[in-house]
Amino acid sequence: MRLGVNVPNFGPGTDPGVLRRWAQTVEGLGFDLLMVSDHVVITPDVAEKYPPPFYEPFTTLSWLAGVTGRIRLGTTVIIVPYRHPLLVARMAANLNDLSGGRLVLGVGVGWARQEFDALGAAHERRGRVTDDYLAAIQDAWADEHDYRGGGVPIWVGGDSEAALRRAVRFGEAWHPLRSTLTWLRETLPRLRALAAEQGRPEPALAPRITLHVTKEPLTGPGRRAGEGTIEQIADDLAELEALGADTVVLDTFRGDPDETLRPEAAWEALAAVAALRTSK
Repeated sequence: MRLGVNVPNFGPGTDPGVLRRWAQTVEGLGFDLLMVSDHVVITPDVAEKYPPPFYEPFTTLSWLAGVTGRIRLGTTVIIVPYRHPLLVARMAANLNDLSGGRLVLGVGVGWARQEFDALGAAHERRGRVTDDYLAAIQDAWADEHDYRGGGVPIWVGGDSEAALRRAVRFGEAWHPLRSTLTWLRETLPRLRALAAEQGRPEPALAPRITLHVTKEPLTGPGRRAGEGTIEQIADDLAELEALGADTVVLDTFRGDPDETLRPEAAWEALAAVAALRTSK
């Protein structure tokens, strides 16, 4: 099972130097994948959670490709209705080509109504638009002479029934975010059933989980995967591997934008997880 890291490309502590240090730290610790998030217009509903500066993901990953050598690069997740699908197909294919085949395109439908309005995108139709755009992206990539994007894996984010169907139709992997292990165990059979209904292969499991290391164990049914002592986190990773996870992405951001001013705490937590791999 491979491990990735969601790197904050937003917030008051984020600048080019910090992003470079994040990338070099994550790659240096031996992680397999570095991912960043997506917003285009930092409207009030976005800024409340993810304040500026917010570095655009394709631009950021293109730059980080040049300061890294091995680690895969990805989006968790591109908000598909925000950009013309042929533009996304072109940018993703070119970034994958220029980085030596290292791109993972994580995709989602989005949530910020004010941002949709600012971009002239239809919030109420975002699911259908996402499906149409993903089909257009894959059609563009099928023309290898023009786009050369056939080697870019798509990971479909989202927890809803529609997201599961979308993952089966378009995804190499299903990419649920910040869930409990109980919910994952209960939901995977539904993903399997939908794949059987559509006559398609079951997508791989590639969840993004919280990484919050505590001194004392956390208990209770609401504990999300990746929260608790390092021993609990080790058990969570082992269970995810047993559930068939191909890749697990660790997300150290806990919701306070000021965390971006102190990335060292996140790096310490990631180092503790990296040490679990070397101790096996």
